[in-house]
Amino acid sequence: MSGASSGTGAFTGTPILTVRNLRCTIAGQQVVEDVSFDVPATGITAVLGRNGVGKTSTLRGILGLISRRGEVTLAGDRIDGLPTHRIVRRGVGYVPEDREVFSKLTVAENLALAERQRNPRREFVAELFPDLVARREQQAGTLSGGQQQMVSVARALLNDNRLLLVDEPTKGLAPKIVTEVADALQKASKTVPILLVEQNLEVVRRLADDVVVIAGGCVAHVGKAGDLLDDEDLTRRLLGVHAEHAA
Repeated sequence: MSGASSGTGAFTGTPILTVRNLRCTIAGQQVVEDVSFDVPATGITAVLGRNGVGKTSTLRGILGLISRRGEVTLAGDRIDGLPTHRIVRRGVGYVPEDREVFSKLTVAENLALAERQRNPRREFVAELFPDLVARREQQAGTLSGGQQQMVSVARALLNDNRLLLVDEPTKGLAPKIVTEVADALQKASKTVPILLVEQNLEVVRRLADDVVVIAGGCVAHVGKAGDLLDDEDLTRRLLGVHAEHAA
């Protein structure tokens, strides 16, 4: 832990998600050693860290996509013993790092498959991503990487989730698309809390209220996003980059 930033939470109030002593394995290999943190019931909490430290595995462990031990609660209820589909039904949306669109299906079909409720938020999604409306009959596999990312985010936003887990949404995107995706997440965060894995520190500075930094499969720092990014020495020590030069 890093000095004054130690602990499992940097905020007051009841968290929407608590993670305690999360340990995850893939094919018998330990990928998350011991992670504990809280996610506030509002705003965006960013999970940061160097490549390969267990950020994506932490999200996948919370959702039950990989083998995990430890305690995970959603709004006070234990979910670590539940299979993934039951966690999703409890209101946890997921935007995976590799987008995972159905390439042979149209945009409209991809979105329809994600609908879990009687009145999906189609108008909200259409307002956020008007380009998808124009391309609704286009096969998702023919979309650009940025457009596919919009489909992935849109699928998660169609339902009234209690929490969104969003993994590297701006990775590999052109600056204009990065801005559009960040705009959508900022608007979405007004109605649902988001746990965001993100490498682009400019996006983190714009969007995140709180940060959790993972190093070596464990939590190394929790605190306010602005406090971390304004501290060049701490940012360089924890992330290996200068905040003002991060892309």
